[in-house]
Amino acid sequence: MPMDPRTKMVAGAAQLIGERGVGATSVRELAKFTGAPLGSTYHYFPGGKDQLVQEAVVWVSGRVEKILARAGEGGALAALDAFIASWREFLITSDYEASCPVLAVATEDTATAGPASEVFKTWQGLLVPVLQRDGIAAERAERLAWLVVGSLEGAVVMARSQRSPVPLEAVAEELRGLIRAAVKP
Repeated sequence: MPMDPRTKMVAGAAQLIGERGVGATSVRELAKFTGAPLGSTYHYFPGGKDQLVQEAVVWVSGRVEKILARAGEGGALAALDAFIASWREFLITSDYEASCPVLAVATEDTATAGPASEVFKTWQGLLVPVLQRDGIAAERAERLAWLVVGSLEGAVVMARSQRSPVPLEAVAEELRGLIRAAVKP
């Protein structure tokens, strides 16, 4: 389904942030990247770059939240595998040119780090009940969920730097083993 012009700009901002970082992503560059008239960017985003960055973070989070919610119905390993598959596809689609835009915002731009920080909490929070449904105690589920989010974020960065899925796949396999060992039969 084709995106409306505003959503196309938000998605484009997420891609540029993931590829170049927040500092190197400008409204002018976004207009050029998405083929939108510069005036449209100011019309849709009167808050300028800060608004655009925040909306890009929310957009990325929404996509991941849907993936985790759908896959979580199949249990912790299914949720993990869906999370991994989404990052694998993201890396391959960008030809290893992009990393997680949320991570870029969280580490580069202190003015907009708050929403990025909330995104990581949201992803972690979606994993906790899935882990608990598989029999993992609440406290351990909290820690494992943080480990999954943090490990995959780091693995995406390493895979990008190596231009290879190897780091992502290695981290994924270790996370699968930890979850299998923690799940009560």
